[in-house]
Amino acid sequence: MTSNSPILCYVTDRRLTGGDASPDQLLRHIENAASAGVDWLQIREKDLSAGELVALTRRAIHAARATPNAKLGPHGPPSAPMRVLVNDRLDVAVAAGAAGVHLGGASIPVAQVVRWHRAGNAPDGFLVGASCHHLREAIGAERDGADYIFFGPVYETPSKSSFGAPQGLDKLTEVCRSVRIPVLAIGGINEENAAACVRAGAAGIAAIRLFQEQLDSTSLAARILRLRALF
Repeated sequence: MTSNSPILCYVTDRRLTGGDASPDQLLRHIENAASAGVDWLQIREKDLSAGELVALTRRAIHAARATPNAKLGPHGPPSAPMRVLVNDRLDVAVAAGAAGVHLGGASIPVAQVVRWHRAGNAPDGFLVGASCHHLREAIGAERDGADYIFFGPVYETPSKSSFGAPQGLDKLTEVCRSVRIPVLAIGGINEENAAACVRAGAAGIAAIRLFQEQLDSTSLAARILRLRALF
């Protein structure tokens, strides 16, 4: 798994969209993200049923494939569609044809999913990611075969308050130096501090509000261009 520039991952939370919190409302944000040049999308809607998640994920994959990606600009070569990952639910990721699954502390163990994957039960390129909040977890996720990890919260943020105090850049740097797989920084990431995370060694950033608070794809595309210029 390689990237020519830091990975930008939009983690969804339709309850924070400022609208009716419906999947349809969220899909408009997903379409904006795909058009604006976001690299990855993690669907993290834990209160939806399996059927609702499969339907939403399939619609997101369709939007990613059907929406022109502005990442390289109007005159650049075509860029890859936004990769759609599913939080926690391996069954949903497989049923919907997602590009991977992102596992948390209460999910199926990384090692078990990796063994399942290596046995030929998922297509080539299917990603297995893990959320980590301590160095030992990051080292363990790499040992167990994870393709990438999220580490955080790096900065203070309401959405990650249950995971304890912010880890800070020093711990992010330590994790990035201790593992060989890509590390995406998460937790309180914004335009002002994203570049510091990349300088600390992160392969990219993951966020909710950074990508979801913009009302249209033009505004979001401008934000992403500013971010990439900082990197």
